[in-house]
Amino acid sequence: MTDLFTQLLGEELGPFGPLIVIGVLGAVMVLGALMMLMNKRRDPFDRLKDSTHSKALNAKGAKLRDDKKVDKLEKYAAFLEPQNEEEYSASQLTMIQAGYRGKNAVRMFHFSQLAMGLGLLAFGLTLALIKSSTQELSTQAMIMHIVIPGAAGYYFPKYWVTRRVETRKEEITNGFPDALDLMLVCVEAGQSLDQSIIRVAKEIRSGFPALADEFEIVSYEIKAGKDKVNVLKDMSERAGVADVASFVTVLIQSQAFGTSIADALRIYAAEMRDKRVMRAEEAANKLPTKMTLATMMLTVPPLLIILIGPSVYDIYKLLNTTTF
Repeated sequence: MTDLFTQLLGEELGPFGPLIVIGVLGAVMVLGALMMLMNKRRDPFDRLKDSTHSKALNAKGAKLRDDKKVDKLEKYAAFLEPQNEEEYSASQLTMIQAGYRGKNAVRMFHFSQLAMGLGLLAFGLTLALIKSSTQELSTQAMIMHIVIPGAAGYYFPKYWVTRRVETRKEEITNGFPDALDLMLVCVEAGQSLDQSIIRVAKEIRSGFPALADEFEIVSYEIKAGKDKVNVLKDMSERAGVADVASFVTVLIQSQAFGTSIADALRIYAAEMRDKRVMRAEEAANKLPTKMTLATMMLTVPPLLIILIGPSVYDIYKLLNTTTF
């Protein structure tokens, strides 16, 4: 019976038919187990213990809020999150730079990689089975139909986060000179640095929301009593932009040496404006080089057709009419 089943699979799916079926069954079992664990009901004793513990905390006044939202992926944190502290910190920083500031961002990222990878792997297998029933596929083509969708689904979340990081850095870079000009105006008008940061965050919200979020976080952390130097350094690390890092260095040095913040902002804002102009000129100078290939591809073939086409047609007619 086993040999007959293996022979049938080999005829339908090729020599790797049994391995493909086993892999599909394993993926389905893993997904089923995950769904069962996620929908598993909590033990009543655990709920009673949690309620007793929350009541005790409320009686002492130590509980500030009650989070009723249950994270179903928390029980799989050891599987979905890096266990190394450095790797986890790097992943969390990448998610923050992409704009995902939730505490479960790293966990959701790895879960999306796993879910999309398995989902598209199953889709590729289904597609390969449908094609193999209508036409004969080689073993290599079968493997490509299954592996490529799975790999694409696994790496798509990483590509998405990378693009988000680059887009957000570009937005911060473009809006930073305007933010410095507004901050300089606020400081020269008599406001403190903290008040100017709050005002700048409100003013640039419509145009550069990512930069406004960074300034708002700085204002909230300063209000909470965190050291201003550490707050500015954290902002530089979250933004990941060289201009912001230089700005933070200027502010820290100005505070350390007791120099005027307005003078430092005036000089640095002028440098940022000049730097933005230089970036625009650099992009404009790169444009002709980038357009050269497209111009050649779109111009040279029609020109050759116009110049050589009639001669080629005349030669063709001459060859057809000539009798040997």
